[in-house]
Amino acid sequence: MPTAIAVTGADLALPPQDERTLPAAVLDGLDRRPLDEAVAAVQTLVDQHGHVIVLYSRATPPAVVQRLHTVRSLLESDRVALFRPELPPLSVAVLARQLRQLASCDLGPGVLASAGRLLTHYIHAGALLASVARLDRVPVGLKSHARSWMPGSQFGVLAHPQPRLVKADPETVLPGPEFGTWMLVARGQLQSDWVTGVLAPAWQAQGLRESGLPAESAHWWGTGRLIEFCAYLPDLPVLYQLVASVRQTVCHWCGIDVIGDRCVFCSATPPPPAEITARPARALTAGG
Repeated sequence: MPTAIAVTGADLALPPQDERTLPAAVLDGLDRRPLDEAVAAVQTLVDQHGHVIVLYSRATPPAVVQRLHTVRSLLESDRVALFRPELPPLSVAVLARQLRQLASCDLGPGVLASAGRLLTHYIHAGALLASVARLDRVPVGLKSHARSWMPGSQFGVLAHPQPRLVKADPETVLPGPEFGTWMLVARGQLQSDWVTGVLAPAWQAQGLRESGLPAESAHWWGTGRLIEFCAYLPDLPVLYQLVASVRQTVCHWCGIDVIGDRCVFCSATPPPPAEITARPARALTAGG
């Protein structure tokens, strides 16, 4: 069975991008379940899929994050990876869907988990906000804070890849991707055509889709009066080529193939060159 891609809420499980997109495993309400039920739910995924990659945002409630780490510790398994990228909730959902697309390919679980870090660099994430008074994810100047209290003010905010904040108007846009992308838009309690009518054409979006706003977005952005957006690569062949073109190495600790400088499953980084030749690779086993 392919590696399971799990999310912490049903609103992070986006509809399939194509016919090869695998379903997301939804670990909803982990903090509200008895601990033994939460452990059993994750253990079932491991038994069915071999490896599980759980994506969650930095706005995920602390109780859920604590439960995830507790479950992983109790399972004593190196087959569960917890991945919390520096992205707003809608973009976390997009990244999870990209990994669901790639899970249908001939990629090992370590490479697939590492691909999350790689693909993050190709995501442009932001929002249109009615207020930046409580925004702490992007630097906000005093002038913008003052404007935030003026009726009718709206701000275009780019959180990734480079933080940027502008006053939203028909002539002002945020710096966009230099490659072809689609755009996903999620509307909160804000009425505006700036994202779809100004930003998307300026970014030359090749496609535009709308989705429900994740429940964690209001906390991440500091307001429920927003429209969140994400520009991303939608096509599986492009995603696969990006991942397959990166040199793979073997994690010196758990022994699986990875790309990049850190194994997402065991968090090991490459040892100094002298240690690589002196110490053979080893693999953790359940209970070991």
